[in-house]
Amino acid sequence: MIDDHALAYWFRTEVLPLEGALTRFLRRNWRASQDVGDLRQDVYELTISGARRELPHNARAYLFTVARNHLINRSKRARMVAFDLMAEPEVVIADVDFHAAERHLTARDSLRRIQDGMNRLSPRIREIVELRKMDGLSARETASRLGIGLDAVNKQTGMGVRALANFVQGGRGLVVRQRRRIPERMSVSAGANR
Repeated sequence: MIDDHALAYWFRTEVLPLEGALTRFLRRNWRASQDVGDLRQDVYELTISGARRELPHNARAYLFTVARNHLINRSKRARMVAFDLMAEPEVVIADVDFHAAERHLTARDSLRRIQDGMNRLSPRIREIVELRKMDGLSARETASRLGIGLDAVNKQTGMGVRALANFVQGGRGLVVRQRRRIPERMSVSAGANR
């Protein structure tokens, strides 16, 4: 256990100077900006209680890991799943994990890669993928909102997700449109008419 004086000194000198960066992080990753002050205080409380056992070597990584995990837990409780917050839900743990900083950085890199892949999609396919996969709308709701057919929504969702997966795995992330196969007998008879 860390004594209260050492803990207070660590918090004053290592954590409090990060308040501006923490506030920006919370604003960027939480939809309700009026909650930012309360969230910051929650993060400070969790940071202090976790550091009572052992002072972290990297206060910045520790603070932002605590903040990220707290946002994930809050969003799960509120059932407001924000895309940025759900990059790696398996990282969430009850006790603070001092090795989570590396996973956090990996998740942020993956999230940036996904966002880059989304930006490469055509505007229509990107909109459909966002409505289906991020906003959680059904195919029918998406079709209704965009005024297109259900088959078009399903087909374009599949094309977008495949292109995104390809990009995340290191490919070019191009949308591959399936060509209709002409039945054999039709292509033969079409050639005979020429």
